[in-house]
Amino acid sequence: MRRVIIVGATGSIGRQAIDVVARHADRFSIAGLSAHSDEGGLLAAASRFRGAALCLSSRAPDSGAIAFHGPDGLRSLVRDTEADLVLNAAAGAAGLSVSFDALASGKDLALANKETIVMAGRLAFEAAGEAGRRILPVDSEHSAIFNMIERFGRDAVRGVVITASGGAFRDDPLESLPGKMPADALAHPTWSMGAKITVDSASMANKGLEVIEAARLFGLSGDRIDVVLHPESRVHSFIRTRDGSLYAQMSRPDMRIPILNALAWPESIDESVADMDPCDVFLRFSRPDPARYPLLRTAYEALASGEGATDAYNAANEVAVASFMGGAIRFTDIAVVVSRTLERAYPRTLEGLEAVLAVDGDARRVAASIVKEIA
Repeated sequence: MRRVIIVGATGSIGRQAIDVVARHADRFSIAGLSAHSDEGGLLAAASRFRGAALCLSSRAPDSGAIAFHGPDGLRSLVRDTEADLVLNAAAGAAGLSVSFDALASGKDLALANKETIVMAGRLAFEAAGEAGRRILPVDSEHSAIFNMIERFGRDAVRGVVITASGGAFRDDPLESLPGKMPADALAHPTWSMGAKITVDSASMANKGLEVIEAARLFGLSGDRIDVVLHPESRVHSFIRTRDGSLYAQMSRPDMRIPILNALAWPESIDESVADMDPCDVFLRFSRPDPARYPLLRTAYEALASGEGATDAYNAANEVAVASFMGGAIRFTDIAVVVSRTLERAYPRTLEGLEAVLAVDGDARRVAASIVKEIA
């Protein structure tokens, strides 16, 4: 029985992870659950799992059933609760400390928080090595690559191809993009996700972050990572082996599969939610238009510039997306804010979390000043 702590239990990934645990109660149990501010959702989730430790990370709870609260409470939940694995589904840079606390306390890390790797990937893997634990990707694309590399062996893989849906504005005229509203960006054609990542899908900043994440997770240079548009979202990634062949992972677009694979690794568990009939699937692939998705190109540039630039890319994008969602800037201004933030020089390597957080804070201040200029 593998004991699991879910951080971000009331979000999209967290809710699906709870469903995975419930579907496979003979394999998994819930040791702890946390939510940022949704106390009602946290209590509802906990009602299915007696004895789970609970944390509300934003404030003191109203309910006495929630033993931990605030950032210190979250740290205690992750570090001190007896468990085998932490699923980090916290949103944004706020999830960074969760990842390091999980590893430091001797737990495997199932990672849906891509910012951990984008901001501090090398440091995270050093921490995992010191603790003798594994980092297991939960993003559907990286889960697919991880599982194929585990089967083929890293030395057999020459490169990877990450697929992208293209987001809500994939087929809209370019001239219409400046007028898009937050509600428009949240109308994703395939996936049901949180608000920030859904906006990132429309701009393809999420794919830029995934390119950076793939480079750090699998030791690949940017020229070994390709991105293609795939509207059907049935192929989640390819690997290219040394002989040039492509191997794909295919399934219905259901996040419960990569979650299950991360929780169960290295075992395989019977499940049917991703089953599909290949005769019912029509597959299309195309190159992303740089004019429609400038943030993808910017991510490759940041990756080439080093750890400080990728840290700043993530920070500036978080500021820009929040400003767009708040009505301060246009959708197309998100890319402007990020690219202008990256005009500054950032360190090629970041030694320690203090350096990571210093660059993150500096980039956020720069991005916020650019937002003010634009607004």
